[in-house]
Amino acid sequence: MTQDFWNFCLVRLQGELPPQQFSTWIKALRAEDVNDAETPAVRIVAPNRFVLQWVRERYVRRIGELGQEFYGAPVDLALSLPGSGEAAAARPVRPAPSAAQPAVAAPVATPTPAVAPAAAPAAPARESRAPKAVAPARNNGSSYEKSRLNPDFTFETLVTGRANDLARAAAMQVADNPGVSYNPLFVYGGVGLGKTHLIHALGNEVHRRNPKAIIRYVHAEDYYADVVRAYQQKSFDVFKRYYRSLDVLMIDDIQFFNNKNRTQEEFFHAFNALTEAKKQIIITCDTYPKDIQGLEDRLISRFDWGLTVQIEPPELEMRVAILKKKAESHGVPLCDDVAFLIAKNLRANVRELEGALTKVVAFARFHNRDITLDVAKEALKDLLHAHNRQLSIEHIQKTVADYYKIKVADMHSKKRTRVIARPRQVAMFLAKDITPMSLPAIGEAFGGRDHTTVLHACRTIADLRRNDAQLNHDLHVLTQVLRG
Repeated sequence: MTQDFWNFCLVRLQGELPPQQFSTWIKALRAEDVNDAETPAVRIVAPNRFVLQWVRERYVRRIGELGQEFYGAPVDLALSLPGSGEAAAARPVRPAPSAAQPAVAAPVATPTPAVAPAAAPAAPARESRAPKAVAPARNNGSSYEKSRLNPDFTFETLVTGRANDLARAAAMQVADNPGVSYNPLFVYGGVGLGKTHLIHALGNEVHRRNPKAIIRYVHAEDYYADVVRAYQQKSFDVFKRYYRSLDVLMIDDIQFFNNKNRTQEEFFHAFNALTEAKKQIIITCDTYPKDIQGLEDRLISRFDWGLTVQIEPPELEMRVAILKKKAESHGVPLCDDVAFLIAKNLRANVRELEGALTKVVAFARFHNRDITLDVAKEALKDLLHAHNRQLSIEHIQKTVADYYKIKVADMHSKKRTRVIARPRQVAMFLAKDITPMSLPAIGEAFGGRDHTTVLHACRTIADLRRNDAQLNHDLHVLTQVLRG
């Protein structure tokens, strides 16, 4: 009976959730009978505590509703972990009898199991572009030095917010159980959003817990250089032994593998060998796996085996927090006005934020002045001018119209068909989000509309993106395009 109920649940949830969410959070669960229960009762077993907590917060209510529909009566649900810890983790949940609640809330906004946000400092200083010898890792003495990890990039120095909290949670879970929890962990997002910081933090945490673990951070171009060197030196056996001896392999910017067939082939075999040996693989990319150009399908399909998480551009409060933390780490006092000035004008890239802060600090020091709002404006005048000039509302309208394949004239028209109205709302939302224009000014630029129409569009898009992974992805891409 319980298995019939669970099969019923799986069918229903598969139809209600995006495939990646279903595959990541629901498919990994199993249902068990609860003995001696007088009323319908089911124990749902999650593979680990992270999944358990996620399911408890977001899906258990919907599962309860399906239980009531299946049994014709409220069902007691208990969530637990496998093995001896079941009792401790179990927490009976009886969903509210009614609640015609809409399907499960999408955990994150991404084309799949969503994800979240971004943050954190910029690119890690890659050491040598091409690692020298590729000797078997097991024989190396000082493993940390050879890991190429940046000790400054840790979870403690990573500023977190809504844009990156899921990615950080997943990375911490992997650090707890490398090779077990999510393998591979695929992190994607735009340039300068903190992907590299995150995976360095993961690697540092694994090393802290297990100093004997053989960890390697490798940029995709360095991996490619190793393949070329193996060709030149006829040392593919050494190359294979080296990469297959690792406990944790982190490949950064895997989109650079595009159209490098031999590199992809070697990585494909290394990937299989490592995953079969329960070794952890972490990958970063600037786009969703299925959107990577020039990569073999067999590789892309393997990226879906684990967990795919997105890092999005940080929101205003998070950008301010990043600036404050960066200033604090350098012992530089930074008032809120200056932090907000920089954060309000540089929105899509953490690296740009840090560059702007560095410029302000250097300008103040060179002129022996305190860091004030006027000093910051003077130091950043070129950058602010270029920023405001580039993001004209006409540019936004044209970019959005091209993206959704409608006419720019439709942005000004009175047509209300969904295929035109939604892109128009997206353009209004972006205009409000990434330009300093007022609501009335934006409305005027969209065919003389009232400011309340613009406000309604902004609120509509802001609400929809929370649960609509495709729309959230569109906004992310458009923001990246507009920001260059």
